Amino acid sequence: MTILHNEPLISAVIAWFIAQFLKVIIHLVKNKDFDLSKFFASGGMPSSHSSTVTGLALSVGLTMGFESVDFAMAAIFATIIMYDASGVRLAVSKHAKILNDFFHGRIKNYKALNELVGHTSYEVVVGAIIGIIVAIIVT
Repeated sequence: MTILHNEPLISAVIAWFIAQFLKVIIHLVKNKDFDLSKFFASGGMPSSHSSTVTGLALSVGLTMGFESVDFAMAAIFATIIMYDASGVRLAVSKHAKILNDFFHGRIKNYKALNELVGHTSYEVVVGAIIGIIVAIIVT
């Protein structure tokens, strides 16, 4: 098998790409502003972390078997990543917002902290659904 025939890898990459692309589209629809930088940003709707690891884990299960050690590792990896995306990274987002609000207008020439680095539970679930759909189509 070559890397181009590695279905779990292809599922993960396509799921990531779709989630990142949807961030640009959602921003365009909500704000009437085309911002390609959203494609390269972390955080926001949907969670590309969730779509990537869910696409990977499900595709590993479908190709290697859900009883395989490979699937067990991928499923645990996906669970940890999604927990982190909705917990720790969301907290970092909230802290950045608080700091930005605190310093707003008090300090000149500072770069605003990135406030969008985590995900709500809803964003994580939508990312996971993208991963599931992509894995089913690819596998």
